[in-house]
Amino acid sequence: MLIARNTVVTLNYSVRDTEGASIDEGTNPLVYLHGGYGGIFDRIEEELQGKAVGDELEIKLEPEDAFGEYDADLVAIEPRQLFPENIEVGMQFERGAEDGESEDGLFTITDIADDKVVVDGNHPLAGISLLFSCTVTGVRVATAEEITHGHVHGEHGHHH
Repeated sequence: MLIARNTVVTLNYSVRDTEGASIDEGTNPLVYLHGGYGGIFDRIEEELQGKAVGDELEIKLEPEDAFGEYDADLVAIEPRQLFPENIEVGMQFERGAEDGESEDGLFTITDIADDKVVVDGNHPLAGISLLFSCTVTGVRVATAEEITHGHVHGEHGHHH
């Protein structure tokens, strides 16, 4: 069976940066509903279209194909008193949209100085080109319920 819209695809995969450093070893298979449901990056889905079990691919994802370009405007220095006492570098928090902003976002604390905290709203992989390597290990027709819900159910999928 070939990968096409409304098939459930199972991949063994790994992700590296262009220097060869491991980003994700893919310890568990990636299972997604193929056909524009947002379960995998569009570029990868395009490359997998028409492939079959056993096919291997290596796809270079530019930042715009993956986590986007790094946006310096998403880095802010905030007063320390806005945060709880027990914060540490690396902690993440959600920030709600404020007047004039269109979205809320996930921010990471990247530095803590005496009375200031640096927060970064970029995804940790923003601005980085990635190499996505995969082997197709399964392809099946999606159930009507999976298609209606827009995601895979059962093992490695969503459970209700």
